[in-house]
Amino acid sequence: MTLSRCIGRGRLLVGALLLAILWGMGGAVALQAQSQQSADDPSPHSEATLVSEQDAIVPGQAFTVALRLEMEEGWHSYWKNPGASGEPTSIDWALPASYETSGFQWPYPHRIEFGSLISYGYSDEVFLITRITPPDTLTPGTRVTLGGRAEWLICEEICLPAHAEVELSLPVIEEAPGETEWASAFEAARGKHAKSVTDWSVGAGRSGDQYTLILGAPDAPRPDLEGAYFYAAEKSVIDPGAPQPVTRDGDTYTIALQQSEYAQAPADRLRGVLVAPEGVSWAADGGVRAMQVDVPVDTTLSVADAAGRGASSAGGGLSLRWALAFALVGGLLLNLMPCVFPVLSVKILGFAEEAGGEARTMRRHGWLFGAGVLVSMWVLAGGLLALRAAGSQIGWGFQLQSPIFIALMTMLFFGIGLNLLGAFEVGTTLMSWGGRMQTAASGGSDLSAFLTGVLATVVATPCTAPFMGAALGVALTLSAAGALLIFTALGVGMATPYVVLSMTPALLDRLPEPGAWMETLKQAFAFPMFATAVWLVWVFGQQTSNGGVAFLLAGLLLLGVAAWIVHRWSAPQLSRTTTLVTRGLAGAALVGGIAVAVIGAGSAPAKETTAAPANGVSGTEPTWRSYSPETIESLRAEGRPVFVDFTAAWCLTCQVNKRRVLTAESVQNAFDEKDVALVRADWTNRDPDITNALESHGRSGVPVYVLYAGDGSEPILLPEVLTEDSVLNALDDLTSASPS
Repeated sequence: MTLSRCIGRGRLLVGALLLAILWGMGGAVALQAQSQQSADDPSPHSEATLVSEQDAIVPGQAFTVALRLEMEEGWHSYWKNPGASGEPTSIDWALPASYETSGFQWPYPHRIEFGSLISYGYSDEVFLITRITPPDTLTPGTRVTLGGRAEWLICEEICLPAHAEVELSLPVIEEAPGETEWASAFEAARGKHAKSVTDWSVGAGRSGDQYTLILGAPDAPRPDLEGAYFYAAEKSVIDPGAPQPVTRDGDTYTIALQQSEYAQAPADRLRGVLVAPEGVSWAADGGVRAMQVDVPVDTTLSVADAAGRGASSAGGGLSLRWALAFALVGGLLLNLMPCVFPVLSVKILGFAEEAGGEARTMRRHGWLFGAGVLVSMWVLAGGLLALRAAGSQIGWGFQLQSPIFIALMTMLFFGIGLNLLGAFEVGTTLMSWGGRMQTAASGGSDLSAFLTGVLATVVATPCTAPFMGAALGVALTLSAAGALLIFTALGVGMATPYVVLSMTPALLDRLPEPGAWMETLKQAFAFPMFATAVWLVWVFGQQTSNGGVAFLLAGLLLLGVAAWIVHRWSAPQLSRTTTLVTRGLAGAALVGGIAVAVIGAGSAPAKETTAAPANGVSGTEPTWRSYSPETIESLRAEGRPVFVDFTAAWCLTCQVNKRRVLTAESVQNAFDEKDVALVRADWTNRDPDITNALESHGRSGVPVYVLYAGDGSEPILLPEVLTEDSVLNALDDLTSASPS
């Protein structure tokens, strides 16, 4: 570097330094001037006066006064909830003895934007009305002086504290007082007060950090509420800077609200003012632009971000009638999902063994199977709704996010497989805990038929069939009664094939007569059970660690020992002592196996050390990013298309879709061609962010596949059961690929 260049750069640095010093001096001078102005004028850029609506006071009769604030153009004061910043106006009254006052009656505010901050306040002029009740001992003919110290914050680009001593003198009279020149201003101020509206129904829901106002419109013509805005009465409840999108579905409107990041705890009630767009009234006769809102927050509604559901999901906007129809069809199709195949084999075997028996017994077993499905569906629904009401972020299949539940299910299916192979027979032994459920395969007791329905429901929860996801999403936005109706329809749909088969002797007569082949078929059906157990062990490993899997396998080993003991010493001629000893050992092995498996469920998940895709998919599959709301927002802000795979290790439909469709070469090439960002939302373990995201699309379980076009439009939901064509057609609709 030459000397002249060094000197030149030195001059630039010196010049910059001088400019900074001068700017700082100028700022200090400006601040000093403002401080001097505040000292000279206690109410800068504004003026406060106390005015009365009537010209006299009548003893014992309440009257209204108002603190009138006039503000210079560009300056503003604040509402009772100032929003992102500011302080509300207040007055410290100095009244004669025995006078009572109410708080300010606040007109609805307007939003004040300063960068990314949104505050609530007033410009130009505002009347803050107060009701004053005088004592009834006043003497007519005297005068009363009312006053106090008003304090407010007046802001433009800077904020200045302001105060004023306000005073008002009124005569005391006996007859009715007259109006003052301010009467019309009082009337105009009351027109901006929030009013209670009976024509509209209002409810509120919450899920995670999202609230939703749900508005039911009257029968009159329904307005366009785009631009309606909710002003929360308390600070730190709603984020004032977050958008409040409005969605309409028939006579129902939903407004999505974001919880404030400064909230100490979720609000139990939403209180505030809902302001309609310009020119819209909440009342049929007009004149009510601000609706008073004070409703409890019902977490069972679970409608976080419900405003986006109508456009983003097939389930959004479903009426109850259609939701019930979807649930019924979804329950029927649930029988075809890979999750239910193992139990299908057991029930078919049971029907085959019952062929030729009494028709009445067959019908009874069919109805009991259906009852088992319905009761277990109600129990799952009740647990789901109760946990969500308590604030838990869970969805369909929530129990499979528990490693303990997975461990117990693994042992159950392993035990069923051992029973089908003949490793032990059902009796009154300690092994009968699993055997009673398994005797459905031999057409046994009524309890067996009922428990098989329970088992079918439990193993069905990892999947959502077509139509079922939309129905479940709607169920969790309804009251408990409405949700139970939808879950009932789901159970009826799932149980219908078996009930119809048991009620149709002509179909049963076509089944072959029971014989030696039944034992072979029974043993063959053991292997789907073992395959299910293997899958559950893999799921368990995804949730825990290699050490946890070792404990679970040790538990299965002890279960096998218990089954062997029961089988080896099963002869009825055994002595009482031998029977007690062997059954005691079998029981100890069984309890020990369960205990070891539960211990393994408590092991910590292994930390990921590579960027490998979730759930073990590898090979030529492109890199998938882990889900987070920030990731989605960032990618969408770049204008890139985004494909989100909501999945879980325990969801068999998810795994089938992944291996048959998402890893197909044609699909991967289409992803590359369109420069689609791939995001995987792995819900194997509980994750509130993923639960909230599912709810925002009107879903409560997996699989869910969401495609964002990259142009800011509403996302597209693909079917639960994917095909290559369904994915490729959705990608073809993308107008163009974003630059890499």
